[in-house]
Amino acid sequence: MTKVQYADLWGLRKAKYKRLLEDDFTTTGWEGLEPLAPYFFLVPKEFDLYGEYARGWSIADALPLTSTGIKTHRDHFVIDFEEDHLRAAITAFRNKILSDDEVRERFTLPDTRDWRLPEARARLQSREDWEDNFKLCLYRPFDIRPIYYSADVIELARPEVMRHMLRRNMALLTMRRIRTETYTHFLVARHVVGKDAVSVRDSCNVFPLYVYSDSKEQQRVKRGGSAIALALFESRPGYGSRKPNLSTAFVAAVADKLVLDFIPDGKGDLESTFGPEDVFHYMYAVFHSPTYRERYAEFLKIDFPRLPLTSDLGLFRALAEKGEDLVALHLMESRTLYQPIAKFHVKGSNEVEKVRYLETSEVSEDLGGLDGGVASRRVYINKSQYFEGVEPEVWGFHIGGYQVLEKWLKDRKGRTLSYDDVTHYGKIVVALKETIRLMQEIDAIIPSWPIE
Repeated sequence: MTKVQYADLWGLRKAKYKRLLEDDFTTTGWEGLEPLAPYFFLVPKEFDLYGEYARGWSIADALPLTSTGIKTHRDHFVIDFEEDHLRAAITAFRNKILSDDEVRERFTLPDTRDWRLPEARARLQSREDWEDNFKLCLYRPFDIRPIYYSADVIELARPEVMRHMLRRNMALLTMRRIRTETYTHFLVARHVVGKDAVSVRDSCNVFPLYVYSDSKEQQRVKRGGSAIALALFESRPGYGSRKPNLSTAFVAAVADKLVLDFIPDGKGDLESTFGPEDVFHYMYAVFHSPTYRERYAEFLKIDFPRLPLTSDLGLFRALAEKGEDLVALHLMESRTLYQPIAKFHVKGSNEVEKVRYLETSEVSEDLGGLDGGVASRRVYINKSQYFEGVEPEVWGFHIGGYQVLEKWLKDRKGRTLSYDDVTHYGKIVVALKETIRLMQEIDAIIPSWPIE
């Protein structure tokens, strides 16, 4: 029988060379490995809980239509903070008076393997509906920016998924593998999604809840799982023809667990029916459980997350309710956001210069006592202006690879914050504080692990 053995060597290069010169195969302290399917890792892994985790549904099997976020290859040109600036740039790009060389130099647009500026300009100049392509894009957490969403200027537009995000929808964002120690790579979106919306290290995957088509065909899954009936239906007003991006096998599994009927749009009453949005909210809550993230951290590193199902209808209801609250917060649609925590009341330029977080004991020392050191927990955007009342755990909160409050401001270095920007940042503070609270409540609701 073949044996697989493993050894590692840590330290400085000089020490490694010395050790390698002194030791050989026979004197190395080997550790036996048993690589397991389907991953066959050749390094030690803590897989004691894998059987428990594997009973859950891979998100890729539950929501089969997915792609990574869009990759423009020219964010600086097709994405902007203000639509007026973006519209002016695209208008200039189409301007036949300007030469290709002038446009290329003005907007720094080199050719790539799959994109040539002259051909792209010619295509866009010929389109009468070119103005229809100004859309919104989730660029980073809580950072929605105007985008010119057109394959003429975006190389990887992911239309198979993103066309569904151009209509009323929401999508789960997550990663196929997580390469940081935070395991916080979950977010929700209503718009087109950039590949770095969750992390700059790897592209996030976008799982839309609904898919749109011209067909009026939808499905209703009866309890019992095996009876899948297709029926014609009239779409809800303003929604067009859409169906849930949920596999029939997954819906049947949930229906069997809950002993409820599935309705194909919106939410059920959770007495006799459940809908796609109930499922979405439930999964969003589970994925925000601190225990889930810690317990299954080893597996979140290697594949899409898996969702445990419950047969406890009361637990499902409670988690769906918390998940709905989280979704509303992360989409900036919650009424709670209008109860501000952070204050921004010092007059000044509003220009973002150097972003710093300072608590009371640090203010006087760091700023030379300019303000008497009387404030507490401030996020400074320049030497004199700050958001006050931001708690340390809120300031340090991560979504994916980003420390959210710091990242949002640093991306605006050199810019002047408008009234809307200041208001939006205050809402982010509320959203993160409420997220921390809800995450703890989700853990308190789940009676034990694994979820049953």
